[in-house]
Amino acid sequence: MRAILPGWPWLNSAAETPESGGIKAGSPAGSDQHLLRAANSLRDLLSDTHIPDDVRADLEEDYRQVESMCDKLVRGDLHIAVFGKVSSGKSSLLNALIGEPLFPVSPLHGETKRSSIHHWTDLPAGGVHLIDTPGINEMDGEAREKLAYEVADRSDLVLFVADGDLTETELEALRILAAGNRPLLLVLNKIDRYTTDEQERLLDSLRRHSQGLVKPENIIAAAADPRSQTVVIQRADGSEITEQRAADPVLDPLKERVWTVLEAEGKTLAALNAALFAGRLSDQVAERIADARRATAERITRTYSLTKGVAVALNPVPVADLLAAAALDIALVSQLSQAYGLPMGRRESGRLLATIIAQLAALMGAVWGVHLVSSALKTVSAGLSVTVTGAAQGALAYYATYLVGRAAEEYLIRGKSWGDQGPKQTVKDIVDGLDRNSILSDAREQILQRLRRKTA
Repeated sequence: MRAILPGWPWLNSAAETPESGGIKAGSPAGSDQHLLRAANSLRDLLSDTHIPDDVRADLEEDYRQVESMCDKLVRGDLHIAVFGKVSSGKSSLLNALIGEPLFPVSPLHGETKRSSIHHWTDLPAGGVHLIDTPGINEMDGEAREKLAYEVADRSDLVLFVADGDLTETELEALRILAAGNRPLLLVLNKIDRYTTDEQERLLDSLRRHSQGLVKPENIIAAAADPRSQTVVIQRADGSEITEQRAADPVLDPLKERVWTVLEAEGKTLAALNAALFAGRLSDQVAERIADARRATAERITRTYSLTKGVAVALNPVPVADLLAAAALDIALVSQLSQAYGLPMGRRESGRLLATIIAQLAALMGAVWGVHLVSSALKTVSAGLSVTVTGAAQGALAYYATYLVGRAAEEYLIRGKSWGDQGPKQTVKDIVDGLDRNSILSDAREQILQRLRRKTA
């Protein structure tokens, strides 16, 4: 018996899904699985207690979209968004489809300041809604352009509206939308402005320029608000008069194609789109969590590095310096493991530290030699300032612990594994990627400031 999610209308019916408009074909059972996976992905995102509060707060609007998508799937609704440059006739096209002036239009550029949505019609599974978006090329309209992309990214079908051949801006936008893996119709609007031959040439040019982005059958001509026509009327007495008559919109080819896509794929469009959005949001959440962990790890590592640097600078006994350093490094590794949610005890932390130190010693024998020489100089400074020589040794201790922290972090990021390249190459990459002189200089200054405060 297949799983049924109560309250989800599409899960109780079967529909064929032939390939069309960029969506892969699927069986009825496959369609149900799409819905279940999409629903579960969205619900998992909402209920995941492992996501830190600050990450969830940063993505608050995205989580509202998740809730909206859940409701949309329950109702069985489909969203169709129009997209395009300013004054291409997006709002007029939507008004013509609905048959009412619900979306604002104006002869001025940029009438659409924010996205708006209106119900268009109903399908057996749910309602179909039309969404208007701001133009993508309006001056000082970066925020509107970003909003337009976001709305299109959350829609199930996108109508890209152009009123002529594609500009480079439009073509780039088309590439971005096509990468979203949802049905995309390219609508040549305002065809009443062109002769029949000009229309054919434009359509042919659009097919060439959008090759690989939009299927040829999804490139449709339309006239949402055609110019009025001059009609000559002959009177009974033989005289003639002229009058202006409104022309009917040219929408039938577009409507036919939209319905073909919806009827063939309406059951899977919303589910696939929701699954794509859930996947992208999951990636964003993972990236934010990784960024937060990296920032936390950096703070922990810097704190321990400075603590060890000051302790080594203050302690006049060389052997004790090294023993204290090892204890602090083990504590550092343990705390980093807590930050990455992979806690390690003292013994496991010690084993990891031993592995790291062994690789560092092999790579940086000269540095550790300087460390020991500095340690000796601190007890018999031969007139040198103990504070200065202590700070120099402390800076080396700081640097050593910083390297330990970075190496341990790489090990933890990979799930307690050195990966294919092993510890030697991992540690080498870290050493090669850091500016040692800069770190030592900064460490020395921080340690000197601490020492001066202690002796003041």
